[in-house]
Order: sequence, then C-alpha cells, then structure tokens
Amino acid sequence: MQKTPLATLGLGRSRLASLLSVILLGTALAACSGGDFGRVRQDARNDDMHRWMGAEATGSIGRRPSRFQLTDNERQLRDLAYPLVEPPHSRPAWKSVFGNYDPLAAPWRQKPAFDRSAYGRLLLDEPHRSHASRYAQLIDDVRDDITRFDPFFNTARQVVDLDSKRNASLRLVSDLSPRERADAVARMEENTLVVQWVQQCLEQRIASYRWALEHLVIHAPDGVAADADRLIGHLAALTASPPVASAPVIGRALRTRGSAHRVFERSLSSARAPRMDDLFA
Repeated sequence: MQKTPLATLGLGRSRLASLLSVILLGTALAACSGGDFGRVRQDARNDDMHRWMGAEATGSIGRRPSRFQLTDNERQLRDLAYPLVEPPHSRPAWKSVFGNYDPLAAPWRQKPAFDRSAYGRLLLDEPHRSHASRYAQLIDDVRDDITRFDPFFNTARQVVDLDSKRNASLRLVSDLSPRERADAVARMEENTLVVQWVQQCLEQRIASYRWALEHLVIHAPDGVAADADRLIGHLAALTASPPVASAPVIGRALRTRGSAHRVFERSLSSARAPRMDDLFA
C-alpha cells in the first residue's frame, strides 16, 4: 500500500486548521452582530431608541409631538413601555439573536381590531415537543409581564407627578413663548398616551392569555393550568388598579375580536372566566 508523504499530511492539516479558524471567526462575528441572550445589539441601541413611541402615540390621534428633548424619566418610561406593548411571543428566536427591532403602531391606529385569539392560536399551532412546553411558554409570558409591571408604573408615577408640576409652572412663567408652551403641552400628552398605551396593551394581553389558557386546557388538560390561571388573575388584578391614574387625552374605546365582540373594560378579571383552580386543584 502506498504511503502518503508526511509533507502532504502536514499540508492537509494546515488547510483543515485554516478552515476551522474561518468557521470559528465567522461564528464569533455572527454572535457579535446580535446581542447576547436575545438582547438588542449595542450598536443598534441609542439613548432615544424608543423616542418614536411618543410621536407615534400623538400622531395616531392627530396631535403633533413635542420638540423638547426627553428627560431621563421620560426616556426610561418609553424604554420600559416597549416590552409591554410588543405583542407577547411575537418575536421569533432568530430575530432576537440578530437584534431585529421594529416600531409598532399605537392602538388608536391599529386596524383591524385587536384579536384576542391570535396569541393562543400561535401557541397552539407552533410545533412543541410536548404540551408542557406550551404551558411553560404561557406561564413565562405572564410572569414576565408581572415582573415588568412595577418598574414601569413606578417610573410612570414619577413622570405624571413631574408633569403636574410642569403644568402648574406654565402659569408662573411670564415670558414663556407660544412654541415652548405648545411643546410642553405636547410632551405631557405624549407621556399620558404612552402610559395609556401600556394600560390598554396589558388589558389585551390578559384577554389573550385567558383565551390561550382556556383553549389549551381543551387541547391538553394538565394540572399546571391552575398555576397559569392564578398568574393571569394576579396580572388582571394589578392591571385593574394601576398605581397611576392618568387623565385621558381621548376617550375612544378599543375593541377586541374573538368569540364575541366586546369593548375593553377596566375590569378584565378572572371572575369572568371559569376558574382553573376549581378544575385542577
């Protein structure tokens, strides 16, 4: 049998090592292009990356945005609002890895009407290794919203309190220009609408979670449904009594589309639906 020269073997190994280096380098660069663990990559972030939310909210009702720069609290308000207005479980894994980021339409602009069954249908239709993973996804989404609730509304309380002081100051400044007054009023409206945007989206999410749980129980009954039901009830109780009561800029109601066409009300609570605790206790 003919032996391969050692020089040839060395050359082959060298080429293989070079190829592996290229592959590893490409993988490392791909990882750097997106954020770690689903975070938006740093080069795609900036201090005002969520500033558009105020302009979108006011623009959706025919108002103009403020030209004032954002305060630290106002910036944080928008940063904390975005995860609560982005539809739950709407970002595919590959988008999270590569840091894709899309502005959203304000609820006053959205057409067709919000469909409370969309989240549940996605949860049921997606391939899963077991029904337990569907329950786990639902529970994780609800728990994430509960975790985000206090940080957002604590910031909202500070913003609303400072806006009330700003509003009182408008009468005390003697040389306030019409443009400054208009921008101050526009900013206060922006902040109010961002808070209301989150409140309405929380109500939508609760309706979506309730629909998903009710239908998941039909598809794959499991005792863990009681845990999911308790979490949804807790989120509903928090949302029904928000720490911030902002005066409405507009009074238009949002409608949901599902098994029944119902106007959203503040009292979206688990009392309207069968208690899973009674079935799976």
